[in-house]
Amino acid sequence: MTQTHAEPVQRQIVVNAGLERAFALFVERFDAIKPREHNIMAVPIAETVFEPRVGGHIYDRGVDGSECRWARVLVYEPPNRVLFSWDINGRWQIETDPAKTSEVEVRFIAESADRTRVELEHRNLERHGEGWEAVRDGVGHDAGWPLYLQRYIDAVENEQP
Repeated sequence: MTQTHAEPVQRQIVVNAGLERAFALFVERFDAIKPREHNIMAVPIAETVFEPRVGGHIYDRGVDGSECRWARVLVYEPPNRVLFSWDINGRWQIETDPAKTSEVEVRFIAESADRTRVELEHRNLERHGEGWEAVRDGVGHDAGWPLYLQRYIDAVENEQP
């Protein structure tokens, strides 16, 4: 039996915001960052909630009040990093077995008083098992993390300091 190791999906950007503000906006404005069309619920998404604490979740709330918890906050270290699980499998359904989920780490590094480098790494994709390539291809595609990061840049640029 061979062990597969998938290379992580990595992206980085620089935003025009100080370290603390950059971190806070990522968490507080996650609803503006996650595209509504990224939806595995049976109803449209009313909002996406990021619970800012270890043990919290990232979840979509449907227009009917239903919830889809698709990530668990594993590490929460403001203003430097957050690590959350990716509880969505290669069939774009919720994965309930934590051993079969990947991780997304977002690091915030001050480049100056008003500029922050944001490094995103989606790793352990092979944990999704058969079909893990679909997860990698989806999150690495222009409509995956690059889209989230562009929407984050837009949220930072449109936020009043």
